[in-house]
Amino acid sequence: MLNPQISRREFLKLAAAGSLAFALRDLKLDRALAASAFKQGCMTISGIPLYDAPSFNANKIHFFGKDKVVDITAIEENGDEGNPFNRVWYQINNEGYTYSGWVLPVETRYQKPQFDVPEKGRVGEITIPFVDTKKSPYVYAERGYRVYYGSTHWVKRVVVTREEKSIWYEIYDSEIKRELYVPSYAMRLVPYDELTLLSPEVPNEEKLIVIELETQMVTAFEGEKLVFSQRCSSGAPGTETPRGEFRTYHKGPAVHMTNQGDALENIYNLPGVPWCSFFTGAGHALHGAYWHNDYGRPRSHGCVNLPSEAAKFLYRWTLPNVPVDASYIHMPGEGTRVQVV
Repeated sequence: MLNPQISRREFLKLAAAGSLAFALRDLKLDRALAASAFKQGCMTISGIPLYDAPSFNANKIHFFGKDKVVDITAIEENGDEGNPFNRVWYQINNEGYTYSGWVLPVETRYQKPQFDVPEKGRVGEITIPFVDTKKSPYVYAERGYRVYYGSTHWVKRVVVTREEKSIWYEIYDSEIKRELYVPSYAMRLVPYDELTLLSPEVPNEEKLIVIELETQMVTAFEGEKLVFSQRCSSGAPGTETPRGEFRTYHKGPAVHMTNQGDALENIYNLPGVPWCSFFTGAGHALHGAYWHNDYGRPRSHGCVNLPSEAAKFLYRWTLPNVPVDASYIHMPGEGTRVQVV
């Protein structure tokens, strides 16, 4: 995510001149950063084809269903272009290829239970491809919704079910206003030292986030120094990300995002959206996305989608700094500057 070879002044000058895409290509920032060290992938939609070559015109071997977990056995960076900034394809199970934008890179990292949950709660992060929540803390209890790798949730307490010898984290969903239960092996309580403010020595007015819609690029600067760059997915046509000058004045580590009740079509319902840095009162935010890996094209409902770790960097780097025992903070007039151009 880091690249020191372009200054803030140069970036803004190139953006104004319409030449930014060429400069990013020269800096090798012109494609989505889809390649990764992940060894597993989770299919994000149903009917994803497996091809015998990294091309949409290749022969289809078979199709994967949604949430199918596969092995990523190789990465091909020069396949057919899936979006203008992403030619990365994954070799799956040593068998064939599929476009990386359809596959969420995941891990399977089972966790030991932790019991340090303060009265106000703390944030937890899913560390396996997916798991179903339960409506009560029992293995055979009625299922709630499914949660996915990298999603975050507000943990209220630890529950030990002695009859089953099982351990659960009780999470609270403020959107549906109820408790649900996640098996402790599937969730990591995020250490407090991963929630501290990054670059605290840099004055807030020296920090700036630039969201460049034409190139789908988010960059962050400390004065003239570029400290962060990442391809994003901004708002799709009809729900565009607004241009202008903003501040990250309200933030939360785990948010249930939905437009149910406000839309007749294109309804979305996304619990556990991670590392949300809101910059408008209408809910536009920089945040992680666990439902796609297709960065480099507009496809959101107005927010700026990023890989989870990238969103976490900006969440930690910007003001206001959210206390470790707070699920949300709202400070109008404050925050770090955001320019959407």
